[in-house]
Amino acid sequence: MATYFDPKAWSPLRAVDLGMDLGKRLFDQTWVDQWASFTTAWIEPVTDFGVGTVTALMPDVLMTLLSEGILSQFGGQEVNATFLGHDLRATLHTLKVRRRGAHFQTKTVLTGLYWNQHRVEELTVIAHGVRLVPGVPTKLRAQQLDVTGVISLAALLDWLNSWQRDWELSPGPDGLILARHRRRRVRALVDADITDNVLTIAVQSAHWRGMRAPRRMTRLKPIPLADLPSQARIISTQRVGEHVCFAADLPGLAGSFDLAQIRSAIVAGTTLIIF
Repeated sequence: MATYFDPKAWSPLRAVDLGMDLGKRLFDQTWVDQWASFTTAWIEPVTDFGVGTVTALMPDVLMTLLSEGILSQFGGQEVNATFLGHDLRATLHTLKVRRRGAHFQTKTVLTGLYWNQHRVEELTVIAHGVRLVPGVPTKLRAQQLDVTGVISLAALLDWLNSWQRDWELSPGPDGLILARHRRRRVRALVDADITDNVLTIAVQSAHWRGMRAPRRMTRLKPIPLADLPSQARIISTQRVGEHVCFAADLPGLAGSFDLAQIRSAIVAGTTLIIF
């Protein structure tokens, strides 16, 4: 069975000790300077790929340098990024790469993630079928992303409130959810579950204008979660105290980046941009 490789074992930087545990992910400035100097030797040839000067080895070299550079500068620290138009801020704990046939597979673990100001406590993303296409700009493609994470119930409800306009949701007593209809003056205590992109709501009690609501007002059909960002599909959710564990997947996506900008961001510790 294939395992995630340690890039230092085969990359051009194999002489550098890249210790992978969290306590050793912050590397001294000498290595960063060496890496910056080294990149000046390959960044210019990369910009010439438009005229066909590409080799089979170059995607491996690019993937190795990018993963090592990002992890060395940002491992265990907060990283800022712009990813396909979304602002992202998180602490980077893991960035691993392995080759799977003609493509790569990557694993990224983030904590304290803010995605467009929505907070996720922990997020693990495994990207399958990853390809780097050298050029100007360099293209990044993935066939599928598997996502697991942990989010607080309050943060999840804030996201749902921004996504739908009929109900205002907030944490209620006994682990339930308090739902207020914005127009019909209905208040209800509910429990909810998401499976295979369908939201199922179980009403525990409901009141309308201060009176107990008729049963017909508390029978809610399952709600398909259509039009989620990036065609995401929520596979499952599970409540654990005040948090919700979730699993989701996304279909293939594609982006581009400027290698010079990425190199500068790694060296200076500034924002990474993928557009």
